[in-house]
Amino acid sequence: MPELTGKVLPIDINKEMRQSYLDYAMSVIVGRALPDVRDGLKPVHRRILFAMHELGLTPDKPYRKCANIVGRVMSDFHPHGDAAIYDALVRLAQDFSCRYPLIDGHGNFGSVDGDSAAAMRYTEAKMAKISLELLKDIDKNTVDFIPNYDERTKEPVILPSRIPNLLVNGSGGIAVGMATNIPPHNLGEVIEGIKMLIDNADVTLDDLMKVIKGPDFPTGATIMGREGIVSAFKTGRGSIKIRAKTEIEDIGKGKQAIIVTELPYQVNKARLIEKIAELVRDKKVDGITDLRDESDRTGMRIVIELRRDVNARVLLNQLYKHTQLQDTFGVIMLALVDGQPRVLNLKEVLFYYLEHQKDVVTRRTKFELDKAEARAHIVEGLRIAVSNIDEVVQIIRSSRTTNEAKERLQKTFQLSEKQADAIVEMRLRSLTGLEIEKLEAEYKDLLEKIAYLKSVLADEQLVLSIIKDELTEVQKKYADKRRTAISDESTDFVDTDLIPQEDVVITLTNYGYIKRIPLDTYRSQRRGGRGITGMDTKDEDAVKHVFATTTHHFILFFTTKGKVYRLKAHEIPESGRQARGTAIVNLLYLDKDERINAVIPIASFYDNHYLFMCTGQGIVKKTALKEYDTSRRDGIIAINLDEKDQLVNVLLTHGDDEVIIGTKKGLAIRFSEQDVRPMGRVSRGVMGIKLNEGDRVIGMDKVRENSYMLVVTSNGFGKRTPIDEYRTQTRAGKGIINIKTNQRNGEAVDLHVVQDDEEILLVSAEGIIIRLKTKHISVMGRATQGVTLMRLARGDRVMAMARFQVDS
Repeated sequence: MPELTGKVLPIDINKEMRQSYLDYAMSVIVGRALPDVRDGLKPVHRRILFAMHELGLTPDKPYRKCANIVGRVMSDFHPHGDAAIYDALVRLAQDFSCRYPLIDGHGNFGSVDGDSAAAMRYTEAKMAKISLELLKDIDKNTVDFIPNYDERTKEPVILPSRIPNLLVNGSGGIAVGMATNIPPHNLGEVIEGIKMLIDNADVTLDDLMKVIKGPDFPTGATIMGREGIVSAFKTGRGSIKIRAKTEIEDIGKGKQAIIVTELPYQVNKARLIEKIAELVRDKKVDGITDLRDESDRTGMRIVIELRRDVNARVLLNQLYKHTQLQDTFGVIMLALVDGQPRVLNLKEVLFYYLEHQKDVVTRRTKFELDKAEARAHIVEGLRIAVSNIDEVVQIIRSSRTTNEAKERLQKTFQLSEKQADAIVEMRLRSLTGLEIEKLEAEYKDLLEKIAYLKSVLADEQLVLSIIKDELTEVQKKYADKRRTAISDESTDFVDTDLIPQEDVVITLTNYGYIKRIPLDTYRSQRRGGRGITGMDTKDEDAVKHVFATTTHHFILFFTTKGKVYRLKAHEIPESGRQARGTAIVNLLYLDKDERINAVIPIASFYDNHYLFMCTGQGIVKKTALKEYDTSRRDGIIAINLDEKDQLVNVLLTHGDDEVIIGTKKGLAIRFSEQDVRPMGRVSRGVMGIKLNEGDRVIGMDKVRENSYMLVVTSNGFGKRTPIDEYRTQTRAGKGIINIKTNQRNGEAVDLHVVQDDEEILLVSAEGIIIRLKTKHISVMGRATQGVTLMRLARGDRVMAMARFQVDS
């Protein structure tokens, strides 16, 4: 075995792996994955555009096969594989990927359905007009060039980029341990922002955001809310919610359709349609009868036909929640600054772009100054020659060689070598009067140009003025209207967004069975009707609470233990008219010996509202509604009850209402709730009505103007009495007669203050429900027995009454 020779170095494997991986990571970060803040391009995109520039593929030239372009890029600048180069080229040509495409593609370059582009041998391309602005003046020493990978030629480190491409077209990429995701923006808005920065270096982010509204995606759609935009612009990171542009159209025969015309950025249309179909198939979304894609070259159009009974807005919210009709764009404004990755806010991105433009304009000015001075130097020599033309001709004719002539001219007229070269090369036509005048005019123009260029180099404000003028020129040529709308509407879905708002009746039995039924299940009847079956109950069970509300309301359940629980009405399962319903213990965390004694529906937990409670023993209490705003499933304390007392009713009040309380013996008291001071949740309350022995409170309601007291008895009798017949008293009195009770009509069981445009539901112990218009109920005095409202079967009795507003 041959003996090993050479130097052996001991290496720590941990240190070597760490260093090697760091070198690899930086290579990926700088050389492949992240865009430069100055031109907004990754190396592959920059090399594609420069190669096309070298090939002369300007917008006024014919298209060239993409295979030829890819080959040139790979052979001269980017030796990373043709597939990666072609994919990058394709994206630059897609109008649904780039807000302002940099390549003009001819052929199949893919689609929003996720179709891939045709093979590079079939497609053709050339530069788009706006790409000329990225490469403009690249031949005027505006940027540095470095040797390519094999040092056969040179490539630019950066492009001059007269458009702020990083923001305008955005960028996305995953490096090692970091990623960038910059959304596209509107060119006109971004340029306005740069002009603001030019005019005032101390401009605030808030001022910039007045002109740069937010991202402007090529696919349009709508940004929901400004919070994500503000976060992205201020910190460089943010989450932007984008929602498809949709319309709801009537398509005849009582049916509606949802029409989708714009999708969130980077959403695959074909996959989206598949997802909707999958939701329908799995019954996660119900109500879609047809789904088709009617998109064509004029624009996008997805048609989602709905069943007649479906609420289109609710179903659309369900699609927003479960599909990419609503999507999130996570902004990470990470870019290379001086070769280092940095997360930048909006002002920093504009600042670094402006610094790049200052450098480009300064270098271009120096280049043009050097060129003008070189030409002026030549022209000065020509002017000397013209002024001494006879002597110049004589020197040239008498010289044996050209070099001898140049040496004699330099010595005679103190000329430089370049001036002497120009004189020797001068043609005889330059000696005509017209040509001499042109020479003088050129010299004058050159002196003026040199003076101007020197002034630009000496004054940064002139440089900024040039940048501003050039950006304004670009703005006039390429700026267009914003495509993406920005809405202040929130996208945080709550359950009510996904549930239709419907009027419903909720019933609860003594044994705790609850159900929800659409209100229109019960048709209005004349008084004295038999009603219809509203619930099958056990022999010993009976309906205890019934009320009309909407699916979006909260339902507060007050129990025998003085606790309160809450549900949304739509959380109560809907049941058939004759079904018993669901056991309330399946919905609320009730103790074994705890039962629901009072129920109140509310729309929201408003400020300056109160819950006014009344117990069976006549105790009342007023507590701010806000104190009950909790989502605890195990309930909270509502009131401290005396032994054997129970909650009868709870009202939502404003703090200055009047209430009226009625008893089973037919007495009632009316007083102002201001007689009761606000108390905490866990307090007991004060006396509202003083009861006779054997009497108890059966109901309480708020007093309203131009209304009636409607009271019903256990035997189905009832009447209306003008509310004005009940004088206002102070609380804790015994009250006045409300209805005459006896064996014929039974005890009073419930009361409500009603108006003519309202209806009531009466519920019997056997679950029979009748719906009546209040205006059909007789108006009588306080001390009367009432008339039959509901004919009851033998042994049945009225248990409860619910009041609700009739839609006009």
